[in-house]
Amino acid sequence: MGMSEFYGQADEAEAVATIQRAIDLGVTFLDTADMYGVGRNEELVGRAIRDRRDAVVLATKFGNVRGEDGTFKGVCGRPDYVRSACEASLRRLGVETIDLYYQHRVDPDTPIEDTVGAMAGLVREGKVRHLGLSEAAPATVRRAHAVHPIAALQTEYSLWSRDPEGEILDTVRELGIGFVPYSPLGRGFLTGAIRRVEDLAPDDYRRHSPRFQGENFQRNLDLVAAVEAMSREKGCTPSQLALAWVLAQGEDIVPIPGTKRRGYLEENVGALDVTLTRGELERLDRAAPKGATAGERYAAPQMQALNR
Repeated sequence: MGMSEFYGQADEAEAVATIQRAIDLGVTFLDTADMYGVGRNEELVGRAIRDRRDAVVLATKFGNVRGEDGTFKGVCGRPDYVRSACEASLRRLGVETIDLYYQHRVDPDTPIEDTVGAMAGLVREGKVRHLGLSEAAPATVRRAHAVHPIAALQTEYSLWSRDPEGEILDTVRELGIGFVPYSPLGRGFLTGAIRRVEDLAPDDYRRHSPRFQGENFQRNLDLVAAVEAMSREKGCTPSQLALAWVLAQGEDIVPIPGTKRRGYLEENVGALDVTLTRGELERLDRAAPKGATAGERYAAPQMQALNR
């Protein structure tokens, strides 16, 4: 996402180099969406993997509708839209098949059975291999899975976003559905690199995120301080420690840390070399318990689109 929009100035040449470096390092799972940069991110990913398509599991998403000028027009899961969105993504990505196709947000005006039924049709036609949902409520996941097997649920999850613990994770594990945490570094906050909101570019959307505002920001720095303290003891970076915590939550959990630069990519991959003991995991649990983070994950209108 950040390679094309939302996280300040983009550098497409560096972005392509970062994707290709990820493949060189053994990263096999790439995640994009048709709304990122209003389609530009899919085009970017398509260019980056043009000669290496078979080396990656390619995931993209539909459902957040935007105009050509970038305006947000709502969420759509109508069957006719599912088909047209998939065809457009295939063209932009330059591929014949999408490995994992997610509904980005659940449409409250379209029964999930209708949306997933249309997605299942894409599987039968060979345009899509597996189906996923993003930020869907447990009951919705169950209804969707009854129509066609759901391979993955993508939801925000990190040391500062632990909401999935409990019913959401219990549901996907019961049904044999993989779990894909997005923003496993807390939108960059857990890296320790953001000390003031002014550290973010003027056009960075995080400047308007509740967790980056006023007293919330200062309270959340306390959580970062605990991560930084343990990372120094472990001889790793805060990013690597935060990712190691997510990875330690289960083999069915596959986080997708985003970055725009090769240096940060290489740092993130280094999290695979960080092993946390039971005592260290318990210490992190005490430092960042569920519900401890100050502020909502999104502004109020966006929060309404979650957990449907």
